[in-house]
Amino acid sequence: MTDSTPQIYPRFAGKTVLVTGAGTGFGAEIAVRAAQEGGRVAVHYRSSKAGAEKTLERIREAGSDGILVQGDIGSWAEIRRMADEVFAAFGVLDVLVNNVGDVSSEQMSWRDLTQEALDAVVDVDVKGTLLMTHEFGERMLEQGHGNIINVGSTVIVRGSPRAPQYAAAKYAILGITKSYAKVLAPAVRVNTFAPGFMETERLLEREDWKSGRREVLISQTPMGVIPPPEFVAGTCLWLATDESAHLTGGYLLADGGFNMVGA
Repeated sequence: MTDSTPQIYPRFAGKTVLVTGAGTGFGAEIAVRAAQEGGRVAVHYRSSKAGAEKTLERIREAGSDGILVQGDIGSWAEIRRMADEVFAAFGVLDVLVNNVGDVSSEQMSWRDLTQEALDAVVDVDVKGTLLMTHEFGERMLEQGHGNIINVGSTVIVRGSPRAPQYAAAKYAILGITKSYAKVLAPAVRVNTFAPGFMETERLLEREDWKSGRREVLISQTPMGVIPPPEFVAGTCLWLATDESAHLTGGYLLADGGFNMVGA
């Protein structure tokens, strides 16, 4: 990677996009990138209102507009309410990016697993992704078109000795993606995007990252860099463009070659 400045194309002109967990990190960068490419964006958050407001400000600075949508994706009632709000504001929803997820960032060893940590990951990553895909997918099917991108992880390739519940939850997203890709086709496409490590604020604060893991992973990554989240936001959104029109139920890996998954 010689240039960290992403190329911008008007791939979402006239489109509407909802990004969950868009108050911070990768979600914020996906939302801003969609706006830079012409989309109107619904910025979802659960508790980070200040972050969501900042994301919406950046969206407007990019020349687009959007709305804030607050809610707990672990609750089907909350999801229905959010869906009502989004469709009332936009009239249509072209793209849903299920980005929000619990990564158990404070857990440094499998031995530290607790019932609370397990339940939190399952509620958000599995139940939340499934319910969002179900509710919004059904409404997209009724409108006759749509794209859903479920943000997964490369952790399913190698597992996670740090937080096995996180690897299990992200693996479950593949099953959710494939199931709804079949039932919603051909009107609605559903795919999984799996980014590798990205230097988000949360990752930069992790103890293992500050104590040498970053350097080890860079040495094992053919592209030789751990990118900022904005560098791969456009790759994620590619799954909702006409260029990927024949791709559904897929798993797109973008990790700088770290895992080299193939046939």
